[in-house]
Amino acid sequence: MSLEDELLKQRLERVRQIQALGFRPYGHRFDFSETIAAVLQTHSPRAAEDLDANRTTVRICGRLQTIRRMGKAGFAHLSQGGKQIQVYVRKDAVPEKDYELYQLLDLGDIIGADGYLFRTRTGELSLHVEKLHFLSKTLLSMPEKWHGLEDVETRYRQRYLDLIASADVQQVFLTRARIISSLRRQLESRGFIEVETPMMQPLYGGAAARPFVTHHNTLDIDLYLRIAPELYLKRLVVGGLERVYEINRNFRNEGVSTQHNPEFTMLEFYQAYTDYEGLMDFSCELLRQTAIDATGSAVVAYQDDTLDFSAIRRYTMREAVIEFWPDAATRPNEANVADPDWLSLHSRQPSAGEKLVDIFERVAERKLIQPTIIYDYPVETSPLSKTKESDPAFTDRFEIYAAGMEIGNAYTELNDPQEQRRRFDMQIGMRERGDEEAHQMDEDYIRAMCYGLPPTGGEGIGIDRLAMILTNSKSIRDVILFPLLRPEGPIGLADRLRSLEL
Repeated sequence: MSLEDELLKQRLERVRQIQALGFRPYGHRFDFSETIAAVLQTHSPRAAEDLDANRTTVRICGRLQTIRRMGKAGFAHLSQGGKQIQVYVRKDAVPEKDYELYQLLDLGDIIGADGYLFRTRTGELSLHVEKLHFLSKTLLSMPEKWHGLEDVETRYRQRYLDLIASADVQQVFLTRARIISSLRRQLESRGFIEVETPMMQPLYGGAAARPFVTHHNTLDIDLYLRIAPELYLKRLVVGGLERVYEINRNFRNEGVSTQHNPEFTMLEFYQAYTDYEGLMDFSCELLRQTAIDATGSAVVAYQDDTLDFSAIRRYTMREAVIEFWPDAATRPNEANVADPDWLSLHSRQPSAGEKLVDIFERVAERKLIQPTIIYDYPVETSPLSKTKESDPAFTDRFEIYAAGMEIGNAYTELNDPQEQRRRFDMQIGMRERGDEEAHQMDEDYIRAMCYGLPPTGGEGIGIDRLAMILTNSKSIRDVILFPLLRPEGPIGLADRLRSLEL
């Protein structure tokens, strides 16, 4: 028998011993008086004398993180919600069967405890236990190092174990929740309403990406997991819902990296009667307040840099190329940076606008460490954006960057159905030339536009990348609870449990 099977057998035997004491090894409801975090917050300032003179009883529960048995007494630490408190169990202070239960406990077991608060000789706030409750047995061994799992694959594949082992990991996802709550609260305070749009779509659109394909058996049609909710949200603006937003899951059949996961979360919102300049100002305030709500400050640490969300810079795309061009001797200027002849010297992309974007991505994007807005994008790469009145080669579009990553995309929405049709035709031409991510023709969306789309600004913000920055996480997988992984080989745990069952 392997060591793992031997340990599993020992745990199953303790299940039987716990049952023999009259406890349920997998308990039911337990009404605790306070969370461990609340106990610590309320009572940590109290001195030992105060706790002794004014006895405070509490009823808590959590997972056993440490156990120290010392003859007729012992200590343990209970962990709940990323916080922990010490408990003291003495043989003559609890019922006999409770102390026998204490002797059978393993690291990772979940228990409840009644008792009163006191301070040990070392000054640690602790619970003097008067009654134990058994709530759930752990059959598998806990990680050896409670400060976190070392193996990255295990962290992502067994996220439940990662959360158990590290309070820091729990904090990442609590911060992510605060980010979403802040965005939702700010939007709703400005009159936006939350809506839901289809995840399975007969025609995918709203972004440049390859989709996942599925099939509906009853209708006998192929459907696509959405790559963006944009065209459905703008249909709602046509219908009179003038401020809408959706916190949505999107699916893109593309590569996996530290910044990309095929399934990801976006915030998209649309506001009638504004434009991209209005959204620039709104975005600066939205991100500043979100950083404050999530971390307590608009200035956050990310890897080796300090990012200030209260001072978001702004460049046109052409200005950014000039600003970050690596060689001063060959640096372009405003006159030639958008000249097709100059661009042809530096890129082999098929059109002037695509060349400019390619150069921007290679020259400037990774250097946009501080929060930055890049605006005025070429028309070829912006099929849904309104044309810039002063220069028809460009559109009223901006993207938001921080830590060298794009975290947001926004524009004044194109609301001329004839121009939209021409843009779709341009995209079809790009698709015919081999661009698999070019947009398709969406005639129903054009039909909706023919009923009148008011002047509108729309924006998408990547929740996962924003969470990376505000939690100082290196990889997008660190901020997604269950990132996509290759299938795991057979685990064999069911067979092991079956073979050890008596």
